[in-house]
Amino acid sequence: MTISKTNISLRQAHLSDLELLLHWDKQEHVIASDPDEDWNWEYELQRFPPWREQLIAQLDGRPIGVLQIIDPAEEESHYWGTVPTNLRAIDIWIGEKADLGKGYGTQMMSLALNRCFREEEVSAVLIDPLESNTGAIRFYERMGFQFVEKRIFDTSVCLVYQISREDWRKREG
Repeated sequence: MTISKTNISLRQAHLSDLELLLHWDKQEHVIASDPDEDWNWEYELQRFPPWREQLIAQLDGRPIGVLQIIDPAEEESHYWGTVPTNLRAIDIWIGEKADLGKGYGTQMMSLALNRCFREEEVSAVLIDPLESNTGAIRFYERMGFQFVEKRIFDTSVCLVYQISREDWRKREG
């Protein structure tokens, strides 16, 4: 895969993105990455808690994906359980199958990690792909994430990965 630099940017998700996000949620590759998740977009797009950012990735102004960055210690559902402070967790996906395999996910994740680590207190970032999502796992490993543990979240068997600030800085060099 050749990754060409493109003009990918991140912007805050808004209620005006609802139809697009609901469409993406019905895409086979999105369902395969998280079949049990209901993002409750109608409600969540109207909330802006201090522990979360919901972002739309755009390629030259065209929406191509979505990112969620949370503070797992502060997040209200306590999805991650008890975790140390100064971490972030990311959910990421590309909406349309035609946009997969073009390097956009790598650029989106790089922007997200830079956003997380711009806060000096953030020491590491977590992700939790489904154990069965081998493509995502390979992607995260290529990005520099290190395996931490196998965990069950709700009913999903996931692999928890982490990248530290130090490892990200080395990678970005």
